[in-house]
Amino acid sequence: MAYDLAIVGSGGAGFAAAIAATARGLRVVMVERSTWGGTCVNVGCIPSKALLAAAEARQVSVEGRFPGIITSGSPTDMAALVAGKDDIVETLRREKYVDLALDYGWDVRHGEARFTEGPALMVGGERIEAEQFLIATGAEPWVPAMPGLEDTGYLTSTSALALRELPGSLIVVGGNYVGLEMGQMFARLGTSVTLIEAMDRVAPGEEPELSEVITGVLADEGVDVWTSAVLAGVSRQDGKVVARVADGREVRADSILMATGRRPATGGLGLETVGVQTGRTGEVIVDASLRSANPRIWAAGDVTGAAQFVYVAGAHGTMVVDNAFASAGRTVDYTHLPRVTFTTPNLAAVGLTDAQAVAAGVECACRVLPLAYVPRAIVNRDTRGAVKIVAEAATGRVVGIHIAAPNAGDVILAATYALQAGMTTDQLANTWAPYLTTAESIKLAAQSFKTDVTKLSCCAT
Repeated sequence: MAYDLAIVGSGGAGFAAAIAATARGLRVVMVERSTWGGTCVNVGCIPSKALLAAAEARQVSVEGRFPGIITSGSPTDMAALVAGKDDIVETLRREKYVDLALDYGWDVRHGEARFTEGPALMVGGERIEAEQFLIATGAEPWVPAMPGLEDTGYLTSTSALALRELPGSLIVVGGNYVGLEMGQMFARLGTSVTLIEAMDRVAPGEEPELSEVITGVLADEGVDVWTSAVLAGVSRQDGKVVARVADGREVRADSILMATGRRPATGGLGLETVGVQTGRTGEVIVDASLRSANPRIWAAGDVTGAAQFVYVAGAHGTMVVDNAFASAGRTVDYTHLPRVTFTTPNLAAVGLTDAQAVAAGVECACRVLPLAYVPRAIVNRDTRGAVKIVAEAATGRVVGIHIAAPNAGDVILAATYALQAGMTTDQLANTWAPYLTTAESIKLAAQSFKTDVTKLSCCAT
């Protein structure tokens, strides 16, 4: 049987494409070599955020932040915690992926897919032919070559989420979103954590003010943060992992977690056989419409080297179907793409940083509002955080909003709408904002362009 669309991969991009194609009445087959659902539900967003929520609950009990309420944190039962996480993952995998495929009725194959001349796919001896093909194989943990690392053994973000026993001490290599989330999570669960980052600050892609906030929070919670620390080698001595950085410093721990990023998963697909080109990190090279060098083969999601967010993958998958079967000519506009690091506080941003605005030739004006001036933070008894607004100096048009605050991941949606609408700081300053919410911080930061917010009463507008 020949299909209209053959999809390799069952994650966010693949499912979005399959749903869109099925809605058009197209014949679809999906091939998965491993576990149905891809990265997000199995080893990414869902399991990590489930454990982060648990770690935050324990941290609140340990802090005893509120007078009159006595709390304490008992030792973490990691096996029970991970079993609970697995229950959530299995439920969502079944409801949102396995059962959904059955409901829509597209065909599925389980096995390794490899392209062959035609183009066509070979899966376990079966030749699958289709009018169009979609590569949606996602990304996988990437670990750089490091002296002694393979012999010593290490964790990745995938294996760390499956641990049934909490390590007493842990070295986390990488201070971007995965390393920050994993480092804080393990520290809050009771592990002694040292975080090593090669750049001069953690969260190097975010505004310096946000990096400063999360560095301070991690220090408050007992995480030892090493920056400008390039890992030079790893060994095992007396049962401990010993990590050595280029300046000669060493740290010992029970385990080491390599949170050094993820790279597109294209190995073994036989792309060279059908003329599909890949880039330096293995990403499928596509044009603006997500078509590869082979006009019948497309790619979507993490495998393209685009921002590794499941909402990008989903948008890609739907767009490919429109372009492949309706010649829609659609492209993706990443200008107002929001991002969130789910530490506590969250680090969330949309639009340009101060430095990016300057590099783009925008003469900008910026304001940074500490959470100490946000009533919600005051009543929460945790004012660690800040909001930064980057605006065009001449017009006041907002080009970037950056937030380090509890629930910043929710608040950034309002910021995304503001940038999408082309709002100015004056408009933000005069827009309704519910009092005693974290979202009010955007309004207060906008007011700070023309008003000394330290001189305002609680709900002065």
